[in-house]
Amino acid sequence: MERRKFLKAAALGGAGAALATPAIAASHATTLTIVSTWPRDFPGLGLSAQRLAARITEVSNGAIQTEYFAAGERVGAFDVFDEVAAGNSQAYIGAEYYWQGKHPAYNYFTSVPFGMTTPEWNAWVKFGGGQELWDKLAGEFGLKAITCGGTGAQAGGWFNKEINSPDDLQGLKMRIPGLGGTVMSKLGVSTVSLPGGQIYENLVSGAVEATEWVGPYNDYFMKFYEAASIYYTGGMHEPGGGLGFGMNASWWSERSDFEKAVIEACCLEENANQPEEAAANNGTFLARLINDHGVTAKQFNEDVWDAFGEAAEEVFEETRDHSPLAAEVNDAYQAALRDIGAWRGAAEVEFSNQRNRILGLV
Repeated sequence: MERRKFLKAAALGGAGAALATPAIAASHATTLTIVSTWPRDFPGLGLSAQRLAARITEVSNGAIQTEYFAAGERVGAFDVFDEVAAGNSQAYIGAEYYWQGKHPAYNYFTSVPFGMTTPEWNAWVKFGGGQELWDKLAGEFGLKAITCGGTGAQAGGWFNKEINSPDDLQGLKMRIPGLGGTVMSKLGVSTVSLPGGQIYENLVSGAVEATEWVGPYNDYFMKFYEAASIYYTGGMHEPGGGLGFGMNASWWSERSDFEKAVIEACCLEENANQPEEAAANNGTFLARLINDHGVTAKQFNEDVWDAFGEAAEEVFEETRDHSPLAAEVNDAYQAALRDIGAWRGAAEVEFSNQRNRILGLV
């Protein structure tokens, strides 16, 4: 009997040892230097990136020691791509459409006009071949990228005048990146891509007259209402807003299975956390913008939406013409959008519309 007790205890102890990850001395740990496109302690996006960096060290039990640098602390916000591709840092956190100057197909791994929502995009990336195309694109630049966050559908943006027709967009100076910015340019808007930390000062000074950012939860803390009081809550430009954790491909290939599993698990965890956090807060902060700061919430009319749609079709055709890879990514994305979106429209969108009508939420 004593022998059986001893063997049982030994077996349980062995199982526990197998499940536990021993603490790793700092001198033997893997260093993961992360550079971000977001400022330090930036509401929403910045805090999400910092949370992810800390989580990787925590889950690995110290086997991976992360060093996190916000925008401007090591390199500029838009310099993180080259920093990681060169191997000076191991990873970046940012919106992949910031790299459209490297290749226009990068837009499809953040968001495109009239494209996928966050759940639809995640479905495509994880289960519809999107990750394989992302790997093909990033591999051309010596990188490996995976999902690490999302915003949900983004607001149409902040304006200092009403947009009642496409003509009202002519000559407007607006901060809007990605293919959404290209759509706006076709409608006569003078567009610029600015890092998040530079938008407020440019809006207040009048250097830009309008801007999009994310949604009420994130936008509230940016204080855009001090310079533009009209907030269009529906937008065509970023229905999803997925984020990327881009790693130096050589560094990634040298990682152990355990290290890769930790990084992937933490990125997927934050990929869920960020849009859920935004969803939980957007309604509350929209009410605060309206009730506490006198913001007027509006929707673009159908004439404006139709103009957006026509311009978007031109933009997609031009993007396809860039290269065989751009055409491959666009065509795969559009096919998945029509497949995934058809069911969501028939089920979830129909339910949401009818629920909101019956409950008086519209």
